[in-house]
Amino acid sequence: MENYKVKYYLNKDKTIAKFSFASNLIIDKSIVYNSIDDASNSKLVQKMFYLPFVKSVKLNSDSIELEKFDILKWDDVIEEVAVEIQNFLKDGGIILNNENLTDKSPISIYAESTPNPNVIKFVANKKLVDDIYEYKDISQSKKNSPVAYALYKKFDIKEVFISENYISITKNEKLIWEDSVMEIREFIRSFLEKNNLIVNPKNKNSTDKKSIASEDDKSLDDVSKKIISIIEEYVKPAVASDGGNILFESYKKEDKSVNVILQGACSGCPSSTFTLKNGIENMLKEMLPGKILKVNAVNG
Repeated sequence: MENYKVKYYLNKDKTIAKFSFASNLIIDKSIVYNSIDDASNSKLVQKMFYLPFVKSVKLNSDSIELEKFDILKWDDVIEEVAVEIQNFLKDGGIILNNENLTDKSPISIYAESTPNPNVIKFVANKKLVDDIYEYKDISQSKKNSPVAYALYKKFDIKEVFISENYISITKNEKLIWEDSVMEIREFIRSFLEKNNLIVNPKNKNSTDKKSIASEDDKSLDDVSKKIISIIEEYVKPAVASDGGNILFESYKKEDKSVNVILQGACSGCPSSTFTLKNGIENMLKEMLPGKILKVNAVNG
């Protein structure tokens, strides 16, 4: 039984759990999987993706690392996961099939409507980027994002927003979604299949940002830090599902107002004002009583 004993550890922010096992794999470098479709060479990795909270999997020569979604805490499930891995090894499960290491899973793209009628979200079955990227025009994208630049050149679009596994596209008035969605979807799929670069990390511009400020910013007051924490935990996951993003910009103690920046499908969305006032504003008022009076989107 000792040969199959699995030990586990958590990283500093408790988002990633590492499970170490005695077996050593014959691989030169770690392999990262972002979906079950990527894991045709590992039954163990496929088994991990059956767990609904698993976001990504990293397979090392003597361990497996699981990154989770923010829907539960590792403390609630980590022992059960360790036992599942241990039982897999005990039953003789093959961790890695080296014959399939060079196999490439087909890339698929599906189009998803958003609350903003001018924006369609094109979702991939693989991870595209680690950060958030927004391009307001073709000039911003030329040196920074080959895929955004290619989309601007091919289609009559206004903005491109890229986050993790999807690309949100804002159209110009002349473009009709019914006539263009299928073509854009196929264009993105073909672009990704050719292993073209999504973004150029060496040429990031000022719009390539995940946040204006963070909780770790020592120059911020306590209320601002709490606002950022609430936005990160409760608001961002919801707006991301609609193809957008929200950034904390500032908090003014004098009039108890919060300024935010809307990106992607949230920017210019007809329902964004309702969401701000009846959703985010009410949440902040409730969670920070007496500290918040209003929430404003500085970019409309």
